[in-house]
Amino acid sequence: MAKIQRKKGLGRGLSAILPDTEEVVKEQATGHSMGVGEIAIDQIEMVNQFQPRTEFDEKALEELSASIKVHGVIQPLTVRKLETGKYQLIAGERRMRAAKLAKLKKVPAFIRAANDEQMLEMALIENIQREDLNPIEIAISFRRMIDELKLKQEDLGKKVGKNRSTVTNYLSLLKLPSEIMNGVRNRKISLSHAKELVLLKDKNRQLDIYYQIIAKGLSVRQVEKLCREEKELAKASQEAEKPSAHQIQLSRVEQELTHKFGNKIKLKQSNSGKGEIAIPFNSTEDLNRILEILEL
Repeated sequence: MAKIQRKKGLGRGLSAILPDTEEVVKEQATGHSMGVGEIAIDQIEMVNQFQPRTEFDEKALEELSASIKVHGVIQPLTVRKLETGKYQLIAGERRMRAAKLAKLKKVPAFIRAANDEQMLEMALIENIQREDLNPIEIAISFRRMIDELKLKQEDLGKKVGKNRSTVTNYLSLLKLPSEIMNGVRNRKISLSHAKELVLLKDKNRQLDIYYQIIAKGLSVRQVEKLCREEKELAKASQEAEKPSAHQIQLSRVEQELTHKFGNKIKLKQSNSGKGEIAIPFNSTEDLNRILEILEL
């Protein structure tokens, strides 16, 4: 008989942070973890400052609620017990909202002992594994983990099962103008579109192309071409603004003359080679000083 292979999850998963069910049962006596149980909905606080999700699709919630009415909550929520005797939601807010819509009185939940650091880590990883977060929410969550947990990008990548470049790409989205971030959040443009816009340094050009994407329905390939052309133009403009070797030499001569005469010397030269040197003076005494330097 062929061996059945288990499907691998994304990244390390919650098991990297939390013990499995058997370990939870063994730990019940210590009070560190309390296993799985049904909890009254009115005993669960949904306020969780570590929750990375900020938006919920009402239609999708109604559909999930209809399913829950028939099948119940299949995947337990994750909560932690508070000193008040109530529970705080760690992960599963969408299921919790849908369960309330379905008029359920109780929901199944994993009851965990977790500090604030673990709360943030579990909430993020649980949502990422279910692909429930939009790219901006993921980026904000990554930034929070780096700032609040004092992680390096490489260490964060290991925790969430993503390579460092992926983490960097998400974080770069936070450099975009707010209009574009909202567009990504509301799925007006894709993550791939946004990645191309990030490569442009000019915020105004980012916005111009963003609005073109929406108005014209530009593909990622078309946006990639536009952004490449923009970068080439910007590079050409920078090259044009760079002083030539001859201009640099004239500037040095100006500085040397200014130092010699003690006045700001202006040196001009046209393309034909003709030019002039302007030596300003402030008084007759100043003029005589300059003439002495010129030995006139």
